[in-house]
Amino acid sequence: MTSNLTLKKLFPKKNSKQKFYPLNGASLRDIDLIEGIKTIISRQVTMSKKTKNFENIFKKKIKMKHALMLNSGSSANLLAFQCLINPYRKKRLRVGDEVIVPAVCWSTSLWPIVQCGLKPVFVDVDKKTFNISLKDLEEKITKRTRVIMMVHVLGNTTNMDALMEIKKKHNLILIEDTCESLGSKYRKKFLGNFGEFSTFSFYFSHQISSVEGGMICCKSNQDLEIIKSLRSHGWARGLKNQKKIELRNKKIDKRFLFYNSGFNLRPTDIQASIGASQFRSLDKFIKIRKANRKKIIDNLKKDKKWDNQVFFLMANNNVKPSWFGIPMIMNNKYKNDKKHILNLLDENGIENRPIISGNFTKQPAIKKYKLIEKKILFNNAEYIDQLGFFIGLPVKPISKNFLSKFNNKFFKSFIK
Repeated sequence: MTSNLTLKKLFPKKNSKQKFYPLNGASLRDIDLIEGIKTIISRQVTMSKKTKNFENIFKKKIKMKHALMLNSGSSANLLAFQCLINPYRKKRLRVGDEVIVPAVCWSTSLWPIVQCGLKPVFVDVDKKTFNISLKDLEEKITKRTRVIMMVHVLGNTTNMDALMEIKKKHNLILIEDTCESLGSKYRKKFLGNFGEFSTFSFYFSHQISSVEGGMICCKSNQDLEIIKSLRSHGWARGLKNQKKIELRNKKIDKRFLFYNSGFNLRPTDIQASIGASQFRSLDKFIKIRKANRKKIIDNLKKDKKWDNQVFFLMANNNVKPSWFGIPMIMNNKYKNDKKHILNLLDENGIENRPIISGNFTKQPAIKKYKLIEKKILFNNAEYIDQLGFFIGLPVKPISKNFLSKFNNKFFKSFIK
């Protein structure tokens, strides 16, 4: 029925106007959306075989033991911490246990820590990589520290060899928030392979998209069973020990047997169909983004108007990045004009945003929830907050004509 279907036939005219250089490069292709349409037409739209298929191809490529798809990367972070405090886990965390989290992070890298009764301990970041400062991390470890919430920033990461040494030395659990870095590698090993848990996002603007969606990976069979139940209301349904649970609870309707606490964080097969189609082209997307990034940066630096207006985030040692956008730090001479320059970039069609959400310790919710007991300086996070921003990264090859237009609009936005 859909073999000759194209979106152009369904929607011959484009309805929306897009900026010249949007944050999101519109990576969703006709072939991806048609996979979603096929699933809708099949009427098997809730979580089923398509979701399982995506989980299998994902864990096979990333080389993880277990992978479960969820409705978002944020939900993946939530379930990682919910698993760690769950009474079915043999070694579970207790209320007040401390979790290291970088000051440059996303909201839902932080809030699951608080929501699970744990104590976040903010750590500064590295000025060059934008990732967690290993020096500050080790200084912040106490007898109550149990977890490192690692955020791999925009396709880059820290020295994972050194981080793993710290983890081993202090017997810590590592969660890798890999939502911005799907496909990045450290020493030929995919990010997400190092910790007990790793999380991924397939939001509309990320390396691949299922529009909304995410994945949680883990290494332990016990953790998998807990997460699987938490994902779907706390049901016993689909667990390896389902039959044993049913035998112990014969008086309860086995169709509605609730084994654990739970949420409804399931994806749909529609999302899984789109995500799997995109995921098959991940290597291609990475290659195109890498080439486009190099063209844009090289072209800016060759321009006669180039005067070190910005400094670009470069890959850390031993990192093969899957770039998410083009992060930049403004030259300090533009510090007082940053807001105006970013407005001009936007007016000239170059959409932009902060590095993740800047220095998260400055957010009003931090004060409201009293997450920092005394005034602590996060100098590098503040540096990134005051001078940093990033722009998107096209997922289709760009032309010389496009580069010329980009340069014109970019330099037009700087006022000194």
